[in-house]
Amino acid sequence: MTTISALFYLFSGVLLFSAFRVITARSTVHAALFLVLAFFNASCVWMLLKAEFLAITLVLVYVGAVMVLFLFVVMMLDINTDSMREGFWTHFPLAAFIGVLIALEMALVMKQGFNLPVADAMDPAVLKLGNTRALGVEIYTQYLYPLQVAAVLLLVAMVAAIALTLRKRKDSRYQNPSEQVRVKAADRLRVVKMAAVVDQPSEAQKQEGGQA
Repeated sequence: MTTISALFYLFSGVLLFSAFRVITARSTVHAALFLVLAFFNASCVWMLLKAEFLAITLVLVYVGAVMVLFLFVVMMLDINTDSMREGFWTHFPLAAFIGVLIALEMALVMKQGFNLPVADAMDPAVLKLGNTRALGVEIYTQYLYPLQVAAVLLLVAMVAAIALTLRKRKDSRYQNPSEQVRVKAADRLRVVKMAAVVDQPSEAQKQEGGQA
C-alpha cells in the first residue's frame, strides 16, 4: 500500500465517521462541528485527487463562510432538540415504510438507466458535442446512481429544513392558512340587538332649560 492510498483510506474513514456523527449527535452544535470536520476531510480527499481548486473552494466557501454562519445561528437560536424528538419512535414505522417504498420506486425507475452504454470521454464523437453536452452524457450514463443519491439527499435536507421552520413556538406569532380559509363571517362579526338608551337630562340641565 502506497502513502497516497493510506492517506485516502484515513481521510475517507474520518469522513464517514464524522458524517455519521452529524446525523446521530444529540447536540446541534456538535453536529455542526462534525460537519465541518467532514468538509475538511473531503477537501483532503480532493487534494489527493489533484483537484486543488475544488478543495480550497470547499474550505473557503463551506467551512469558512456557510458553516461558521450556520454554527452562529444554531448557537444563538438555542433550539430545544428534546421536544423535537418527541414521538420519533411512534412515527418511525410509517416513515420507514414510506422510505422503503420510495427506494423501490426509484429502483424501478432507474433500472433502465443503468443499462445505458457508458460514454467514452476521449471518443471523437463525444468531443464534438461540446463541454456541456459531454458532461451531461457522462453524468447520466456513468454517474447516474451517484447523481440520484445526491438528489435524494438534497430532497431530505429540504424536507428537514421545512420541518424545522414549521415548528410551533410560543414566543412568536404565526398564521395558520387553513384556519384563515375556513373562517366565516359569523366567526368574526356578531350582531347583538340592544334596546335604545336615551340619556335623561339631569336636574341642573332642567333648571337651566327652564330659566332659558
